[in-house]
Amino acid sequence: MAPSTPDGDRPEARVVPTDPDALREAALVMHAVRDRCVWTQQIDHRALVPYLVEESAELIDAVEEGSRDELREELGDLLWQVLFHSEIASRDPEDPFDIDDVARGLTDKMVRRHPHVFGDAIATTPEEVLVHWNAAKAAEKSARTSVLDGVSERMPSLALAQKLLSKASQAGVVPAVPSREPPASEAELGDALLALVATARANGWDAERALRERLRALQSEIRASEGA
Repeated sequence: MAPSTPDGDRPEARVVPTDPDALREAALVMHAVRDRCVWTQQIDHRALVPYLVEESAELIDAVEEGSRDELREELGDLLWQVLFHSEIASRDPEDPFDIDDVARGLTDKMVRRHPHVFGDAIATTPEEVLVHWNAAKAAEKSARTSVLDGVSERMPSLALAQKLLSKASQAGVVPAVPSREPPASEAELGDALLALVATARANGWDAERALRERLRALQSEIRASEGA
C-alpha cells in the first residue's frame, strides 16, 4: 500500500519513469543497427526466437546465481530483444507498430489491472490484488473459450505442468497421479524431481517427452470437462 500523508490521506499514485533519454537512445541505436548492419537486416521475428530463449535463460541464471553487474547486463540483453522485435515490427508494410506502441499498450494494460492503484478499487491483501488482476484479465480476454487459451505449450515442461495443474483446478479436473510420500521442503522436491529424471535415464526413457505426453492427456481431460 502507498504510505499515508501526515494528515492521513492517501497520496495520489504516480508512475515514476526511468530515464526516458536512455531508453530513447537505445531505441535509436537499434534503429541504426537495423539500417546499417547486413546481418541484422536479414533477421525476422522467427529467426530471433532462439536468441530470445537464450537471453531469457541467461537472465534467469543471473537472477538465481549471478552478480548485480551480470543481472544488469542480462536485463539489457533482454531489453535489446524487445527493441529488436519492435524495430522489425515497425517496418511491417501491412500492420506496423513500434516500441512506443508496445510501451503504450503495456502501460494501459498495467493501469487497467491495478484499479486499486490507479482507480477507486480497494485491495489490502495480495489475495484481493489477485482478484482485481484476474477480473481485469478476464474482461480483456473475453473472447477466450477455454482456460487453456493463452497457455503456451512452448513453456518448459515442468513450468507447463504447474500451469496446467492450476488450469485443471479451475476446470474442476483432478488428474490421477501415483500416491507417494510428498516432499517436506522445496529442497526435497528438487531431490525427488532429480531422482525421477535419473530413473528415466536409467531406463532409457525421455523425461521431457514423458511429461509432455502426460500434459497432452491432461489438456484433453480439461477440454472434455469444459465440453461436458
